[in-house]
Amino acid sequence: MEYHVKIDAFEGPLDLLLHLINNLEIEIYDIPVAEITEQYLLYVHAMQVLELDIASEYLVMAATLLSIKSKMLLPKQEEELFDDEFSEEEDPREELIEKLIEYKKYKNAAKSLKEREEDRQNAFSKPPSDLSEYAKEAEMKNEKLSVSVYDMLGAFQKMMNRKKLNKPEETTISRQEIPIEDRMNQIMDFLKVSKKRIKFEELFPHEQKDHMVVTFLAVLELMKNQQIRIEQKHNFSDIFITGSDTIYDT
Repeated sequence: MEYHVKIDAFEGPLDLLLHLINNLEIEIYDIPVAEITEQYLLYVHAMQVLELDIASEYLVMAATLLSIKSKMLLPKQEEELFDDEFSEEEDPREELIEKLIEYKKYKNAAKSLKEREEDRQNAFSKPPSDLSEYAKEAEMKNEKLSVSVYDMLGAFQKMMNRKKLNKPEETTISRQEIPIEDRMNQIMDFLKVSKKRIKFEELFPHEQKDHMVVTFLAVLELMKNQQIRIEQKHNFSDIFITGSDTIYDT
């Protein structure tokens, strides 16, 4: 049976579009549809390669972007013949931009409320206490949150472009499946032996598609369990992985 995985960190197609707009450092009011569409489809393709349970809304957004792109490529005269209701002043991106702006408002509001909640949790009605022992734990938490699942998915997509995936050949030998739990243990053992930060690509020594997919899902699970730390200095830079301090206690 095929193994399907759904990652809750993906908040929807609008969230992915905002991520791409921020990474490309472009204005939300002047979206380069051709470039955004290409980047969006690359991410959706990466999700399909990973056999993630992609919600239908991602595919609907992909169709919407392709429709907007085609309208913007049409000459003025053909554009009017294509759609009689499409006026010269109307921008096919307008409805999408309005949705993005509205979504961004709610996303920022949710972030602000979350920050207030965290600030309130740090308020104590008692004399000051020594919290130095928690400083390192808080630093690790912030470091972990600095790299999103989208960043990891982008790194995986770039790696796939550099590696040539081996297509399965016709054979009578049965394929040996690698459980995610086993791959997680292998990664932790590798980090424990190296005792230093390693590049994300170093976890993918094999070019077989199945092995790469299982490795990526194992990394995400280790991130979720805070068993590893992910570092990235700035957008598009290399991603490094280190084991949490707990794996070096033994």
